[in-house]
Amino acid sequence: LSFLLSQLFVLLVAHITAGKVNMTRHEKEKYFLSATGEKQIFPSLQDPFSVELSVVVPAYNEELRLDGTSSLNFFVLSQKKTPSFTYEVIVIDDGSKDKTTQVAMQYTRKYGADKVRVLTLVKNRGKGGAVRMGTLSSRGRLILMADADGATKFCDIEKVETALNEINSKPNMAISCGSRAHLEKESVAQRSLFRTFLMLGFHFLVWFFCVRGIKDTQCGFKLFTREAAVKTFSCLHVERWAFDVELLYIAQCFKIPIAEVAVNWTEIEGSKLVPFWSWLQMGRDLVFIRLRYLTGAWKLKAAVKTD
Repeated sequence: LSFLLSQLFVLLVAHITAGKVNMTRHEKEKYFLSATGEKQIFPSLQDPFSVELSVVVPAYNEELRLDGTSSLNFFVLSQKKTPSFTYEVIVIDDGSKDKTTQVAMQYTRKYGADKVRVLTLVKNRGKGGAVRMGTLSSRGRLILMADADGATKFCDIEKVETALNEINSKPNMAISCGSRAHLEKESVAQRSLFRTFLMLGFHFLVWFFCVRGIKDTQCGFKLFTREAAVKTFSCLHVERWAFDVELLYIAQCFKIPIAEVAVNWTEIEGSKLVPFWSWLQMGRDLVFIRLRYLTGAWKLKAAVKTD
């Protein structure tokens, strides 16, 4: 009886504490600045696409990583080889306390707002919230999530796009995830026993509660068709580190095909993830993701327009 009551209590807590995500934009978040400093309104993910690729780059206190040698610079320069290819890079400053917006705006002034746009959030939402806001503002037929640290190289987009095309079906629904699973044995050898325990515990919770068949849910290099992005990001609730898991959980609920592709990855210093507390937060979020959908606190729904 006590076990049953404890389960009911957890379900009740999960349901009651399930807050609604604030999808309303602050007035300042509705606009981006052109190279000349003029305000222009961001488009909506629900509009028809107007460029081939949108690259969504969340950034929190990343002024140093976004400097001249960053992965963002590499991407913009590499695309000059194919001038007919249309793309945009959206840098989302997630309420940074440094000069992330000012550094990112240097790219806008250099390459133009049609190529690089900066979305500055008034308050810190977390990586998931930043990625969602950037994705909802994108114009691409395909949408790539990429971290500002350049741990995964942009040249690997060819691998993930090939896999995306192989699984893409008639409704144009597909997601291709970069994966570091092939590097796990090497990384475990370099980690402490405690961190390895946390990692294995997290993987078990992901498998048990949310996502089956994907070995690395947390790699920040994911490619979406526009239609798959509309379907998944319109339902997303988690704004912190476990948002990738909810995205893939939603995709599997909608039976959207998902590919997993091995990519090159390099450990970059300066991670915002705090090993113990971030893993603890993610573990809690994983349990709540499943329970909140199970109890109906969160619902899978059709895409809705946001202000």
